[in-house]
Parts: sequence; structure tokens; C-alpha cells
Amino acid sequence: MRKPEKTFEDLIVWERAHEFVLDVYKYTKNFPKSEQYGLASQFRRAAVSIAANIAEGFKKQSKPEKIRFLNIAHGSLEECRYYIILSDDLGYGLNDDLKSKLQEVSKILNAYTKAILNSDS
Repeated sequence: MRKPEKTFEDLIVWERAHEFVLDVYKYTKNFPKSEQYGLASQFRRAAVSIAANIAEGFKKQSKPEKIRFLNIAHGSLEECRYYIILSDDLGYGLNDDLKSKLQEVSKILNAYTKAILNSDS
């Protein structure tokens, strides 16, 4: 049995989301200069939002507050899913690894959200 999480850094979902952010930064570093303040910036912002909202929601006291931040994280995740498609269509490099990492974050985030929704507190 797992020990209870004390900080957001103990959450597997946050850990995977943070790894995704780091990978997005590496991936977008090779985008054309013309995308520095466009797609690259938007992609990075959305990726950071996933991990940041998981972290922020962690310490919220009520279930509705926690769920609100996780819903925002879900929205940012879907935004990243679109940016992966767009980056691929624009020919900015292979991103299959990003796709699979985002899918993993999505699955864990869904499970984490369901666990909170089904909890007594």
C-alpha cells in the first residue's frame, strides 16, 4: 500500500506531467524562429498549465476546488493534444514520444480525478 502524499511532488500524475513539460520544452526548442512567440510559446504554456494546476489543486481543501483545478489541467492536456497534431501537420519534427507521454498523463489524470470524486472527503 502506498503512503499518503504530503506534497504535490509525491503525486505520480504530477511527476509524469512535469516530465511531459520538460519534453515539450526540448521539442519546441527546434521550432522555427517564427514560432518562438507563436505555437512554441502556446504549447509550452499549455504543458506547464497541466502540471501547475495539478499542483495547485493538491492543497485545496474541498473536493469541488480540487476537481476545478483538475478540470483545468484536463483542458490544458487537450490543448496540448491539439498542438501535437498541429506541430505534426506543420512538419516540425517527430512527436510520437510526446503523444505517448501525453496519453499516459491523460490516463493517470483521469484515474486521479475519479479517485477524488469517489473519496469520502
